[in-house]
Amino acid sequence: MTSLTASESATLERAADAPMLAQVEQWAAVNSGTGNLAGLRTVAGLLADAFAALPGEVRLVAPDSVENVDAAGHVKTIQRGDHLHLRVRPEAPVQLLLTGHMDTVFAADHPFQSLRWLEDGVLNGPGTADMKAGISVILAALGALEASPFAARVGYDVMINSDEETGSHASAALIAELAQGKTAALTYEPALPDGTLAGARPGSGNFSILIHGRSAHAGRNPEEGRNALIAAADLALRLNALKSAELKVNPAKIDGGGPNNVVPDQAILRVNMRPSTPDAMAAAETALRDAVAAVSHEHDVHCHLHGNFNRPPKPLDPAATRLFELVRDCGAALGLPPIGWNATGGVCDGNNIAACGIPVVDTMGPRGGAIHSSDEFLIVDSLAERAQLSALTMMRIAERGTV
Repeated sequence: MTSLTASESATLERAADAPMLAQVEQWAAVNSGTGNLAGLRTVAGLLADAFAALPGEVRLVAPDSVENVDAAGHVKTIQRGDHLHLRVRPEAPVQLLLTGHMDTVFAADHPFQSLRWLEDGVLNGPGTADMKAGISVILAALGALEASPFAARVGYDVMINSDEETGSHASAALIAELAQGKTAALTYEPALPDGTLAGARPGSGNFSILIHGRSAHAGRNPEEGRNALIAAADLALRLNALKSAELKVNPAKIDGGGPNNVVPDQAILRVNMRPSTPDAMAAAETALRDAVAAVSHEHDVHCHLHGNFNRPPKPLDPAATRLFELVRDCGAALGLPPIGWNATGGVCDGNNIAACGIPVVDTMGPRGGAIHSSDEFLIVDSLAERAQLSALTMMRIAERGTV
């Protein structure tokens, strides 16, 4: 279908007229780095007020506990911010999940804190594209949907989490709960500057391997020591050797060591692994544990593995492909340049949703780029464009009853 009905056109005008730019400027002016709990509370309050314009109940959901291994080898609990949840018409025949995140990668003391115009229509600022703008698009699209003839046919859950940028450990269970029984899901990471969507994604796992050796004098009796730093380096090389077309491995950091005259008795290896398929993920986990066991035995050290694959791989199955094709066709009906999608090495909450068996397009946000850097930018004209694209996609899912 490549044309718009009269009712669709009226609904889409409403989506484009929403005050999205003003919202982005207000929300992005508040630092909400994942660790900035005060900033996250402020943004959560602003979002709760904004989403209260929709029917249903807005609630703030307490985060799950998150553990982390610090540089001294201690497992500590990290506090995360509350997540926002809105549920509307859970009895409707078509059920959708829309997700976004309120956190950014910029800490409270990061120098990138303000907004500025790079040129007409291009706004630079922390979290503008990733993803305060995406949240404004969710709100605009749903506001338009509520005024459409299809509103009664579709219910939805909106989830805006506070920890996506660090892996959604405090919100993964909530995402899985809300994904159950959904017809489809839309996630509002930014599209590329030309409108291209992210298609298949690899999985991702972050691991910390704590290695306990034995200290000794480096000159008098080094043979009685067990060098944890050497064991960590050996393990890093073994894991790096696992790289293949289906698995990316990045040994990222070793914490440990001490005075030159002491055999180090503790080290921590940090590593990220990104498998492209579920089979590759299973094989990577087995290979990781085998390498840890081999290093433990050969270096006579004790290793403790902490972490997991918190983002499963997201291949494009037939249902997901149909949803991408629907978004593409809606873009054509709106007169947008042809919308395509490419595999990417990045991960997001779309991985977790897809793992629940729900078709998802996870780059429904506005066009932008240079995310996770002080050059981050939002193409402002794409706010209206992407709000209309989302509203039309949801209306056509409601009309069909499926993707």
